[in-house]
Parts: sequence; structure tokens; C-alpha cells
Amino acid sequence: MILVVAEKPSVARDIARVLGCSVKGDGFLSGKDYHVTWALGHLVGLCDPAEVDPRYKKWDFATLPILPETLPTKVLPKTRKQYGAVKKLMLDPEVDRIICATDSGREGELIFRFIYLQAGCRKPVDRLWISSMTDAAIREGFAGLKPSEAYDALYTSARCRAEADWLVGMNASRAFSLKYDALLSMGRVQTPTLHLIVQRDLEIRDFVPQTYYEIRADFGDYEGLWVHPETKETRCPDQDKAREVVRQVKGKTGAVEQLISEKKRTPPPQLFDLTALQREANRLMGLSAARTLEIAQALYEKHKLITYPRTDSRYLTRDMIPKVAKTLGSLPEPWGGFAAPLLPKPPVTGRVYNDAKVSDHHAIVPTGQYGSLSRLTAQEARVFDMVARRLVAVLYPDYEYQSTQIFTRVEQHLFKTMGQTPLVPGWRALYPSAKPEDKEQQPLPQLKEGDTRAVQKVSSKACKTKPPSPHTDASLLGLMEHAGRLIEDEELRESMKASGLGTPATRAAIIERLIKVEYVKRSGKTLRATEKGIRLTQVTPPQLASAETTGRWERALTQMASESDPAALAQRSERFMDSIRRFSAFLVEAAIQADGTVQFEPDLRKGKGGPRKSGNSDLGVPCPLCGEGNVTANQKAFGCTRWRESCKFTIWRDALKRHGGPNLTIQHMKKLLGGEQLSLDGIKLYLDGPRLVAEKERPDA
Repeated sequence: MILVVAEKPSVARDIARVLGCSVKGDGFLSGKDYHVTWALGHLVGLCDPAEVDPRYKKWDFATLPILPETLPTKVLPKTRKQYGAVKKLMLDPEVDRIICATDSGREGELIFRFIYLQAGCRKPVDRLWISSMTDAAIREGFAGLKPSEAYDALYTSARCRAEADWLVGMNASRAFSLKYDALLSMGRVQTPTLHLIVQRDLEIRDFVPQTYYEIRADFGDYEGLWVHPETKETRCPDQDKAREVVRQVKGKTGAVEQLISEKKRTPPPQLFDLTALQREANRLMGLSAARTLEIAQALYEKHKLITYPRTDSRYLTRDMIPKVAKTLGSLPEPWGGFAAPLLPKPPVTGRVYNDAKVSDHHAIVPTGQYGSLSRLTAQEARVFDMVARRLVAVLYPDYEYQSTQIFTRVEQHLFKTMGQTPLVPGWRALYPSAKPEDKEQQPLPQLKEGDTRAVQKVSSKACKTKPPSPHTDASLLGLMEHAGRLIEDEELRESMKASGLGTPATRAAIIERLIKVEYVKRSGKTLRATEKGIRLTQVTPPQLASAETTGRWERALTQMASESDPAALAQRSERFMDSIRRFSAFLVEAAIQADGTVQFEPDLRKGKGGPRKSGNSDLGVPCPLCGEGNVTANQKAFGCTRWRESCKFTIWRDALKRHGGPNLTIQHMKKLLGGEQLSLDGIKLYLDGPRLVAEKERPDA
């Protein structure tokens, strides 16, 4: 008998159907030759500190750093029953072989190996590695099973990642929580990601707008912007200068001094990996990264419409060329009409097919089965449309256009005009609303150098420079993918992927984790740091806040996963974990030496052995209502110490919620009680006696 272990019940049911396993057991399905069982995500995890050594139960600097020689695993309590079912099957004498069918990636490998080792199993294991959940793909995968040993490097990388996160997270979180008497969650990937958001928010906060002037001349059949004679900038910094230009140009005649016209082309966008799909769905639909991943998983597992979504590749292998042709030929409308010109032999290009750039999984593409299309939700349908449309678009010709620049001289002043004329729509035929290459697109008349035009009208307009935009899931994912670097060039982006923050499969969870621990809040599409998040980055050592530091670790893990020599693999993993242990010890020392003047909100902390504080904190400021008691704070509100004597002074922490503002902190309240006015997320805030007044600020305030 052969035991198949899948990661989720839904995947197990699909595999069981293909293998003919229809008899239901307790936590498994059975047939003639196979049992098929499942995990529920992680059934086994790393032990908590107190389970490693009882002395770690108490949070105390004396027990830090926590650097055990080995990190044991434990059965997770919530899924203990299913673990018992899987272990029983693994150790069943009738089972002589096991097939690992967890997700084909680093985390899936870890899930299976942890269960296998925890159960004390020693039976031979084969690995099922598939990129699609169609019946044909499952059968093909079972025909091409590989020994589990072929994936030892992937498991080693996965285990090192898990242990590194444990060591850094446990030591940093405990050390800085003890230092600042507040529950502070810190992590190897989480903290540098928070730093990226805080950096952007501080840039916005500290931004000082500069006034400049645009001078626009109307030549009748086209317009031009004044350009500085030396810098060629279209911004005039001086109002008097702008007025002088308008006076000198008004009513005069201009001549075309220079006309530059050239044909340009833009290649199609690349196929989607998970991060690119998440960014596009956020940009077009406002979906969070976590929601896009959820939809993509449903399209993969439930509907069988797309291939494995948790991929970091934007390429296909060359052996997929005939499969792609078949998929294109079977696409229903509206995609089928676009695909028709590509058939019967779609073009083969290195921009799409590159075996060297596909490791575990290729780019996300349709499977060629479309029976579930009618059952999709509106959001699922739109995400599938992105994937299907992109597969067709990447095989279309370049978008070609005529780019024109006209420089018209009026007296001593030069005016610049830009235009773009589409020549060959190419791949943009699939994206009719795509933006042009140039910022300005206006229909231009047929002109030649020396042509003259009278200035019909000229005016100057005061403008202000704008601050950077707040981060969205899309912009943050772009920075996480490339270790905090904003890289527009697609080929350079590919080369930086191994140095990103986290992996495509984990980035959405990191963002949601930051929101859960209240370091970040989501407002519409934007992600903004909370006061707590900002303060945490103020005390975080630069080495932990650095996206590049974590990016180097991620690159080491990626290299580890592809190591084929066992001895070299052992050396890589040992060096990596040694560096993590040294770094964990450094973080504890950094917490001890840190500036203790930064204050965090007192909170009711939960968790085994964690430091605790009472729910109320005295601000040491007289009550503005009765004048006899002091103002205190708890998790929900600010009140008076004389509340038992019927003082009714109360200001709720979430008083700004209906305005879309943040929760009030002790620091906010101290400033308000001291007579200051605050500006929080566009809300002007002050105390009128004991009453809190909140007013929306004018956009130009």
C-alpha cells in the first residue's frame, strides 16, 4: 500500500479521485493501492522557548539571547487529531512507501518533512511535483515521481528559514519588549518591511511643497510648455520671471526651431509570477496581496483554471511550447479572438521561454480547462482574465508609435510640445485603456522646421510639487521583491529576485501581520504606519531594519535550495545559521544599549510568560473637567481617576474612526491636554475645555 500525503483536503480529494480512492476513512481516503491523507497546513511546528527549556518561560534579560543548539519540533494543538491520523497511516505496517504531495515549494516541503520526522517514520518517500491541479497534470506527475532525496536541499533551506525566523523573532521581540515595557513584535522580514512603510510616511510628513509656474502658449492647432533655456525643465521657479515671459510672448509669432520625430516600440509585459499578479490586481482592482493570493489559490485548486500560483518565475520552459499552442487554441471568447492570429504556430521568444529562469515552477498561465468559468465570482473572473489576457499579450508584436517633440521659439523663449501617434497597436490591442508612453499626448499637425504660428493665448499657472504617494500593496510588494529597491527595468528586476524580502508565497502574510499587530493600518488602497510602528523603527537597529540585510539572507537561502552537493549544502546551512545566531545575540545587546527615552503605549499583554502591565496608566495631567483627578488611559479610552466620584470626563481612543483617522495615543493626549493642536491624517484636533474637537483640514491647508 502507498500513502499519499497532500497539504490540503481539497487537493487530497482531487488526487484521490484520479487514483480511484473513494472509500472514506478517519482523516483519509482509500482505494485498492493507495491511501490519500492530508495536512491542514502545518501540523508540526518549532517548539516555543519554554518548551525548549523551562527557564525561558519567564521573560528576563538574564535568559537572553536564546540560542539552543537544536530547535525541536512539536505537534500543534489545534490540528493534533489530523496529525494522529497521518502518523497512524505512516506507521501502518501495510504502508510500504510514501508519496509527498504537499505544495511544490519550500513551505510545502517543510510541512511534509516536519510531519515525517515527528512521526519517526523511516519508510522510503517519493516526491510529487506538479504545477497544475488538472487530472492530466496529476497523472503526469505520478508518472514522473522523484526520490525525496532530490529535494533535500529545498528542505534544508526551508528549515534554516524557519529556525532563522524563530531565533531573530524570539530574541528581538523579547529583548525590545523588556527594554520598553511594551509588547513589541519584531522579525527578520516583518521589521524591514515595516521600515519601508515608515520611511515613505516620514518622507510624506516632512515634505515641504515648492511653488513653481507652468507657462503654456496656444499656437492655434497645438500648445507648448515653456522650457528653461539651459536645463530644459518646464518648471519656472519664479513668479516674476513667469509674468515677464507671458508679457514678452503675448501676441507675438513663433517659429518651429526643431522637430524631432522617431519611431519607438514597447515590448509586451512579461507573464505573471505571484508578486506581479498581486501588484496588478491591487492597481486595477484595489485587492490586497492576501486577497489576490486567496483568489489565485481558488483558481488553481478549486476551479483548475490556472497553474500553480505561488511561483517566482515569469518564464516558461521550452518543452511547454506545444502546450501553450494547445491552450491558446482552446481559449474561449473574448480571449480566443485575440489568440486566433497567433495560431497554429505561436511565436517562440526568449522573453517568454527561458529554461534557466524557471526553478521550482514556471509563470502563471491558464491550464487549458475552462469548465469552471461560469462558476467564478466577479473577482475570480477578473483575475483569471488578467492571466489569460497576459498569455496572449506576451506573444503579440511590440506596440509601435511615432514619438514627436516640437520646439517652437517665440522671441528668446522656447516652448516644448510632445505628441505620440500609434502606428502598430501590437499587444496593446488587448489593453485598449493602457496609458501612452509620454505624459502628454495630443494630436499634432503636420509641421516642419521654419513653420510659423501666431501665439493665440499665453498664460502662467501656479503649481506645487507633490509629496510621494503613500504605499499600496502594489508599491510595497515591488520594494519587497527587490530588497527595498525600486527597479523599473524588467531584466534587472529578475536578477534581483533572489535578494527580496520574503518569498512570493509569504509577502502577503507579512503585510497582514503588520496590520494585525497594529504597526500598519490599511486605508482604502493605502498602507500607513501607525504611531506605534513609527516608534518601533526609531528604536530598531539599522541592521534589522535594512531590507538589504534580509535580502542577502534570502539570497543565501535560495542558493542553499539549489545546492546539489551534500557536503557543500551542509557548509552553506552551517554558515547561514552561525550568522543568524551571531545576529540574534547582537540584537539583544542592541536592545540593552538602546535609547530608553522612546515611550510605547502601555498594553494588556497576553502570552505565556510575557511581561504584563495593568490596563490603566496615569498621565500625570489634571482632569480638564473636574480639575481634581488626573487623566488616565486604558486600552479603550482616556478618563479621570475620580470616575467613582462621578467625574464623566471620557475621550475614546477611536474617536477619529468615523473621520478615517488613527486611534489616539497617550502622546497625542498629553499634547492635547497641554493646549497643542494636532494634525493627524488630515484631521485638525484640539481640546475645547474637556471636549475633543475634530475638524477635517482643507486640502490646501
